[in-house]
Formats: sequence, structure tokens, C-alpha cells
Amino acid sequence: MGSLIVRALSKFIAGLLLIMLLIFLPAGTLAFAGGWLFIGLLFVPMLIVGAVLLVKDPALLEKRLNAKEKASEQRAVVAVSGAMFIAGFVIAGLNFRFGWLELPAAVVAAAAAVFLLGYVMYADVLRENAYLSRTIEVQEGQRVVDTGLYGIVRHPMYAATVLMFLSVPLILGSLISLVIFMVYPFIIAARIKNEEELLGRELAGYSEYKNKVRYRLIPFIW
Repeated sequence: MGSLIVRALSKFIAGLLLIMLLIFLPAGTLAFAGGWLFIGLLFVPMLIVGAVLLVKDPALLEKRLNAKEKASEQRAVVAVSGAMFIAGFVIAGLNFRFGWLELPAAVVAAAAAVFLLGYVMYADVLRENAYLSRTIEVQEGQRVVDTGLYGIVRHPMYAATVLMFLSVPLILGSLISLVIFMVYPFIIAARIKNEEELLGRELAGYSEYKNKVRYRLIPFIW
């Protein structure tokens, strides 16, 4: 348990420092309210969810800390995602620094609400699915989960992250960053394609589940 706490806190602090560096260094100041709003929206719930998992399901927390993909296709997806985040955060900081475009406070508030909605969905998926690793794999004894949000779309965690990540640039006040983050749904679509191929081969009952729940990410659309 002690080593798990150290690993979790180390990743939390490293992530916090990295995001602060990517946002505030290009902004040229710490007086970037949108940056602090985003950090609060991201890291306060993250700390709470991590603490809950540590107490109630440390095995799931352990899985969530393991982010090393085995398949080359998924390593490429992770690399592209990382480049997208770096570019989006840096541009948002520069947008604030040089005043390229200011978004109305109502837009920022609405984006913050959507981000929190995505976080609630994300937490619910963690509660529903004990097999939710950050890497694409089939675990020993894994079964198909078809309850809760999994009864609506096959990949509710990805749906939650799409809501969250597309709202991030608006919270940071940057439409240019939004254009960059629009790559994310396409990244997720590629990941889902690879993941469903694996699950169809290796997870018993997944083909039947696909027939039962038709939509991958967005109800009535895809």
C-alpha cells in the first residue's frame, strides 16, 4: 500500500507541475485565471477520485497508474495525444499572453460545467468497471460490462474524455487551442477500432455485446 501511495502521489505531482509549466510559462505570468480554473477542475477531482480508489479499490488504482502500451499502434496514439496536449496548452498560454482572442465569461463557465459533467461520467465508469486499465488488454477473469453507461455506449470512458478535453481549450480561453484539440476525437476513434479488434478476439461475449449496444461513443451517431 505504501508503494502505491508513493507512485500515485508522484504521478499526481509530476502531472501538476508539467501542466503548470506548459500553461504558465507560455503565458509569461501566474496571473492567468483560466489556467488556475482548469488546474482546479482537473486536479482537485483527480485527487478525490484517487483517494477513493486507494481506499475502496487499490487494484483498480494500480491499473490506472500503468500507462505503458504494448501495441505499436497504441504507442503511436499516445504519442500523438501527447503532442496535441503540449501544443494546445502552449498555444492557450500564448493566447493569454498576447491577447489574441478573449472568450466571454459565459463560454468559459459553460465549458467548466461540461468538463465537470465529463468527470462525473468518468468517475461513474470507474465505479462500474473494475477492469478499466489505461492500456488496451484483456485481463484474467475479465467479463463484459454492460450496465450503467455501458448500456448506452460501448466506450463511455472515452465519451467522458471527449467531453472533458474539448472543453479544456474553452476553459483556457483559446479558440486556436480548440482547433488543435479537435484532433482528439479522431485519435479516440483510432484507439477504439484497435481496442474492439482485440476485445472481439480475446474477450468472451464481446461480439454479442456489440450487437446489443450499437453505438461506440455517441448515442444515435457513432
